[in-house]
Order: sequence, then C-alpha cells, then structure tokens
Amino acid sequence: MRMYDIIKTKRDGGVLSKEQIDYFVKEYTNGMIPDYQVAALLMAVYFQGMNEAETLALTLAMAESGDCLSLSAIHGVTADKHSTGGVGDKTTLVLAPMAAVLGVKMAKMSGRGLGHTGGTIDKLESFPGFSTALSEEKFIQNVNTIGMAITGQTGNLAPADKKLYALRDVTDTVDSLPLIASSIMSKKIAAGADTIVLDVKVGSGAFMKTEEAARKLAKEMVRIGHGAGRKTAAVISEMDEPLGFAVGNALEVIEAIDTLKGNGPKDLEDLCVALGSYMLVSAGKADSLEEAADKLRGTLKDGSAYEKMIEFVTAQGGSREDVENPQRLLHATYTDTITAPKTGYIAHIQSEEVGLAAMTAGGGRETKDSVIDLSAGIVLNKKVGDFVKENEPLARLYANDKVKLEAAKKRLAGAYSFSEEPVPARPLIHGVITEKDI
Repeated sequence: MRMYDIIKTKRDGGVLSKEQIDYFVKEYTNGMIPDYQVAALLMAVYFQGMNEAETLALTLAMAESGDCLSLSAIHGVTADKHSTGGVGDKTTLVLAPMAAVLGVKMAKMSGRGLGHTGGTIDKLESFPGFSTALSEEKFIQNVNTIGMAITGQTGNLAPADKKLYALRDVTDTVDSLPLIASSIMSKKIAAGADTIVLDVKVGSGAFMKTEEAARKLAKEMVRIGHGAGRKTAAVISEMDEPLGFAVGNALEVIEAIDTLKGNGPKDLEDLCVALGSYMLVSAGKADSLEEAADKLRGTLKDGSAYEKMIEFVTAQGGSREDVENPQRLLHATYTDTITAPKTGYIAHIQSEEVGLAAMTAGGGRETKDSVIDLSAGIVLNKKVGDFVKENEPLARLYANDKVKLEAAKKRLAGAYSFSEEPVPARPLIHGVITEKDI
C-alpha cells in the first residue's frame, strides 16, 4: 500500500477503504509517513470531504492508535459528557454529581483549556491538593465507590489525533466537518464510556457560529457514536453570551457550587438538566425525559448533588472546607468594574470577547505553555435582555496584575451593545440530535 495512491484517490474525489485509512493512521502515528504527505491528504479531505463510512473508520483508527480505557470493571452503566467549548461553561462540575447521585457512573477524562475556553481540569485544580493524575485503578475504584471520577487525559489517548490536529493547525485544515467530528469522537470512544452526551455550542463564543453548522457537527458525531456502538445524543446549546455569570476557573467553581446548592443561574441549571435527562434515559435510570428532569432537579433541592461534590473533591485530594467555603479559592489581588455607558437594554454580549477579556486578565492560556491564573476572571452582573441605567455596574473583573486588569477592562467594555427597546431572549436549547435523527 502506498501513501501516494491514498492521496490521489481522495484528491480525485474517491472513497478511501477502511484498510487505507487504518494504514495511513497507523504508519503516520509510528513516524513512517512524513508530514508533507499527510498534509496533502488532509487538504484533499478538506476539499473533497469524507462519507459516513470513511469518517467512522478514521475515528476508530485514531481511537485505537493508543490506549483504550477498559471500563468493564465498573459496575453499572458508564457515561461521559463532552462540550465543544464555550465561555463560562462549567456544566461538568454540576452535571457529574447530579448524575452520580442517580446511579449513572460518571467516568470522565477531561482536558485543560487553551485560549478563551476553560478546561475542567484547570477549574478543579482551583481546589488546593486536588489531583487529576489518577491511575487507572484509582479512577475505576472512585467511580465504583462514589459514582464519579474526573481525570486528566493520558498522554497516549488517541495519539494519532494529537499528531493530526497539530498538522491541521498549521495547514489551515482544522475547519473540516469529518476531521472535527472524528477528532472529538476518537477521544470519547477511547475513553470507554457506554453512553455519550454531547453539548454542541452555537454562537459568538462557540467554534460553530451558526445553527446550521452546529447541527451538522452534532449529527456527524451522533452518527459516529452510533456506528461505534455507543448510545449517543447531542444537545445544541446557546453560546451567544456566556453560560451563567462567572468566567474564570475559581469563579466558575464557586458558581457551580452555588448551583449544586440550588442557588445557581437558571441557564446553567437548565442546561445541566437537559444534558442529564438524555444521559439518565440512555442509562436506563429514567423512563422519560420528564421523569429524568424531575429527578435531576430533585438532587439540587435535597442537597444530595452538593454532598456528592464534597465526596468527589475529597476523594481526589481536595478538602471539604474548600467546598463549603469556596470563596477561599479566590485570591485575586485586584478587582474593578465596568459600567453601562447609557441607559437601555443589553442587546448583545459578544461571548468570545468576554472569554478573551478573562484570558487577558490571566484566566486563560494564549499558548499551551502559558501559566494560568486560577483566580482571574469576570463575573457578570447583567445578561442579554436586562435593563440597565447609565453607570450601573455591568461586570466585575478579578486579576493579580494591574496592567492585565486594565487591558481586560477595555476589552470587556467592547463586548456589550445596547438597545432602547426590549430585547427578546434567544433560546437556551436550539435542538437535540439523537440516533433516530441520523
């Protein structure tokens, strides 16, 4: 088999066989095929696309290129949740304890943030002593005993995806539907969960800016999950403004804990319930979405999800006292506010700009080697549709560097637009893709 022939087949619009895809993924991962040939293939895929069979074959080949976590030792149905990335997205911190209380085994591998999208691992490391470097044995033990564990991705999880993504990044072939979908799903499949719920973000703070693009990606990923034998559903959710009010690692942890106590933002709670409802039905823990939603909200009302969070944090090295008093996690030296320049209604909050402002304050990574400030970030006072008076506070910023704080203030102020007339709210959930929709 020759790489030259594989490139030519795809360049001319042909269909690659599973054997051809397996060959190039394996040999490229092993360093036997040079970057320039794979770059040519990626560009051919970018222009010619891939059919369903090719995309599934690529996903499985990448998933099998490294370690595949076996969860067979876990008692019960295992579940995983993935978000395509957003601003203020702390859903895992809320949803995982809720689902674990209700008998779903939350076995989750998470990553770190890059750019303006925060990573779950970074958020959790706001707890002093918290460890996400769990051995496979400890990971499985925690899931079995308390119903959930969150660990960092192993260095050998889908290594083909890491190599291919790095090459896509420098050849401007990132924005290809089959390559995006296979990249995400290869890691989810390698992580081993029985059921996968996907949160596909749409809007100014999301990778997918339009509902059409988000729907296409959701359908592609659900199709891959189904083809790989995993129960999969995708919820398309709003990211045209930040989720909740807090943006930044420790700040988002504080808001997640408030939500688990039943005092969180409505949009965050509603999204967690929507995602969790499909998870519970898929795992056989509820007979209908309505029953699932009632059960999930019940875990917030009776405090059981909050107690599960304490159990989870202490099991991975954190302290109960830090969950009970989360303000202890915030160590920002400097704070400041931005205020409304006029009286009126907030028409739009450009979500990506809010995320970039939080990153400017120190709460995100510009490169993989950047040191993140876990205390830095933003807490919004108002959301889209709210009425504000001139000079009324819009948001508070937190930082440990005055220069960064001032730069973040200027960026954040530019994220807002206003209207003299009331502004209708955009829906939180734009749609759901399940296996019956593919």
